Amino acid sequence: MNTAHRSRRLAATLSAALLAGTGLTVAAAPAAHAAASDAVAKLPISSYSALAVDNVHQRVFVADSNVGYYLNSGTIAVYTFEGERLTTLTTSQAHVSGLAVSADGNTLYAGLRERIEAIDTTTYQRTTVASVSTDTCGREVAQSAGQLYFTTPNTSSTSQCATAETHLDQIVNGVHARTGWNDNGDLQLEAGPGDRMLMGQPLNAKAADPFLAVYDTSDGALVRGAARRFADGQGNGALNLKDLAFSADGGKVALADATAGTRLLNTGDLSDAATGYRALPDGATASAVAFSGDGKYIARGASATGAVPDLLVQPADPGDSTTPLEFVFEGSLDGDRVVPRGMEWSADGSRLFAVTTNAAGGQYWLHIIKPPAVQYDARFTGGLTHSPGQAVAGEPLAVRGRLEHDGPAPAEPLKVKATRTDASGTHDLGTATVKADGTFTVLDEPDRLGEATYTVSYLGDLTHRPATDITHTVTVGKAPTAIALTAPDEANLSDGIEITGTFTAQGKALADRAVLKVVREDRLGTGTLSSVTVAADGTFTINDIPRTHRDVTYTVTWPGDALHEGSTASAEVNVRR
Repeated sequence: MNTAHRSRRLAATLSAALLAGTGLTVAAAPAAHAAASDAVAKLPISSYSALAVDNVHQRVFVADSNVGYYLNSGTIAVYTFEGERLTTLTTSQAHVSGLAVSADGNTLYAGLRERIEAIDTTTYQRTTVASVSTDTCGREVAQSAGQLYFTTPNTSSTSQCATAETHLDQIVNGVHARTGWNDNGDLQLEAGPGDRMLMGQPLNAKAADPFLAVYDTSDGALVRGAARRFADGQGNGALNLKDLAFSADGGKVALADATAGTRLLNTGDLSDAATGYRALPDGATASAVAFSGDGKYIARGASATGAVPDLLVQPADPGDSTTPLEFVFEGSLDGDRVVPRGMEWSADGSRLFAVTTNAAGGQYWLHIIKPPAVQYDARFTGGLTHSPGQAVAGEPLAVRGRLEHDGPAPAEPLKVKATRTDASGTHDLGTATVKADGTFTVLDEPDRLGEATYTVSYLGDLTHRPATDITHTVTVGKAPTAIALTAPDEANLSDGIEITGTFTAQGKALADRAVLKVVREDRLGTGTLSSVTVAADGTFTINDIPRTHRDVTYTVTWPGDALHEGSTASAEVNVRR
């Protein structure tokens, strides 16, 4: 696992120290870091098909489908909630795909090539539930309302699996039976609360506009309720399904859509939820989704490269702006991406189980992640200040404040987000690091006169709650300018006068070189001489032949512009005959 950097997005990362309960590592754009899981197990499999969790006995089951040849044997690796491998079950000359755990946790149902098996979750004894139609591609298994459902692709060749006609089947009184529902592709099943089950269709050559459907399983008759296809009249927006999940209360459905990202739907009619989740980071393609059983969190898995996060763990409420925990899986200790259908939570939400694979798809890892159990308060104290006292357009301005937080000290500095709002709108100033003593400095260069309001936010993370925003209004004035003259004390009428000078302007650079007005005042009156243009280095020269003797005063003036104050300077020369 390496440490990686990226830009554009606030990110929170989780370290092994946090997961042991010692603190939270929080970072923000422009850098995010690879995150360590609480435990990572290298899986003894070469292909992945299913993940199932027994919450009663705290067991995790991972299946290796191995469907390439009809005599291949499948594998089910069994782990504790702490990541210890207990055993590896081999299904001799019968690949294994779908997995489902009974509600009481006593039985693991496994879909094999030509049968459905029941495996005791403590003794691992295996019995055949029923013989079923031959599966060449791999099948889904789900249990809902006590009824066992599974899919059966109708093909004899793995080359046809992507578009094979697939049946939704069930076991009735120990006998394989067809439900009558079928369509093309590797149909996905997901059981949920309230005796409901989802069936989703992946995008394939025979399904240009795939469907999602909700079924009522309460009486064993499998009654279809809401259904939806997603493409518009021009065929755009079709579902590209990689995973599907019910929320803890069953009221929402989340989809991992490889094209659209994370879709959040209302279960009742599968309409889009009023508030959805923010987009995944740029470069991340949705691959998996799972809600925690306690209703607090949603995990969004992805396929991404480099420093782009492969996993976000965040509040299940899409309206909660708490910064997600972001995980970057990259390398031989982590895998490179979350596999489709590769995440499950423990029922109490204390652990997330995520399966990752390498770029080639031949090695797999099981990550066991513990989100923080508690959240601590954070607050801004003492208001904001700024320096220099007079803000000027085009000059650096520092806005300072203090953020305090309860709970353990973070392993990495916290970050705050800042914006400036002026007459031209709201401008993102990025993030600032909070020092160990809680102080932070936001640097800016305002470019518009008038009031500028600075807003500083701490969005929180899964350990710290967001802080109430703090604001500070600054009046931005024009930048000062100055003219300095060097003139002789005395001069002769016949020799003339040469005056040199410099012009300086703070703030934003002038669009053009300054043109200075020169006025001469003597005993005969006042007159305007030719203007002088300041050189690139700020210098200028005035040459004049005085018209009379005695004291002559030269006044040089610049009128200013939209962002700069005007300036003036005078020099007096005594002219002799």
